[in-house]
Amino acid sequence: MLYIVITFLFLAIVLYFLLGGADFGAGIIELFTSEKNKSRTRKTMYHAIGPIWEANHMWLIIAVVIMFVGFPVIYSDMCTYLHIPLLIMLLGITARGTAFAFRSYDAVKDEKTQNLYNHIFVYSSFITPLFLGIIAGSAISGQIDLNAKTFLSAYIFDWLNYFSVAVGFFTVALSGYLAAIYLVGEADDDNDARRFVRKARIMNILALFFGGMVFLAAELQNMHLARMLFGNPVCLTAVIAASISLLILWVMIYKGKKKIIRVLAAFQVTMILLAVGYMHFPYVVLLKGGENLSLLTVHAPEKTIADLGWGLFTGSFLILPSLFYLYYSFQKKDKPNPLFVK
Repeated sequence: MLYIVITFLFLAIVLYFLLGGADFGAGIIELFTSEKNKSRTRKTMYHAIGPIWEANHMWLIIAVVIMFVGFPVIYSDMCTYLHIPLLIMLLGITARGTAFAFRSYDAVKDEKTQNLYNHIFVYSSFITPLFLGIIAGSAISGQIDLNAKTFLSAYIFDWLNYFSVAVGFFTVALSGYLAAIYLVGEADDDNDARRFVRKARIMNILALFFGGMVFLAAELQNMHLARMLFGNPVCLTAVIAASISLLILWVMIYKGKKKIIRVLAAFQVTMILLAVGYMHFPYVVLLKGGENLSLLTVHAPEKTIADLGWGLFTGSFLILPSLFYLYYSFQKKDKPNPLFVK
């Protein structure tokens, strides 16, 4: 049952990145869109991301519940030593959702408040995945020191380092890339489609650049990430699959095959997460001094794990059909949302 719980944890993280990442990425795309195109971008963005706009945070909640119930020691250590980036990420999620709600449904809409909501929305869309990536990078950076004696070494330098920050910007670029690819398929005319293709190309280049920075930062911190990643057959296969899917994706874009590119982009990011996850499994937190926290040893009692596994397995039969129907219902809407049309 332990492996079932771990599988659900991995799936929740992957789905949150694919759906929530694209959600955040939509705000990033809006941030780097010219004023004259922002209205059209918002309209297209709503149609593409609308079905999972709020529901995607469910995957984050599931991941948190699994960690809290199934792996309380790991959860406690991460929330203690990474509480600053966690707090910033949660504030970003809250500010982003609040700004989106107010800019869409505010009873009195004036230019000043709408500009305020728009700025909060786009900048929180950037900050949230940045710190999500920083948290993920910090967990495997080996910089968390359980025996730290000072505030800086215990709560600052474990996440404010080259590797974690590089992973943060890589996460931002991937989120923008996912959103741009999703938006290409939802564009109403060729001009919008070409504009989103340009955004996807820029985000793809940035993702490759910051991915290189991740490897460079890992070497500077003596992590030898490249050797661990490319020296593992499963990880190497996942990286090759991601690379091939990237090439196929751009061929499909230039051939006008808009629907399949979403699947290819999702597959590409999934392979990246699989490579990183498999490389460190079962260790989810690497500590300073060579100690590690393993999902296979640092977990709740077997009875708790069994109950959690059955709860997750049963709940999936209730949640997944509802989500598929939600997405199907939104895709059947022919009329654009008037809230995003001037």
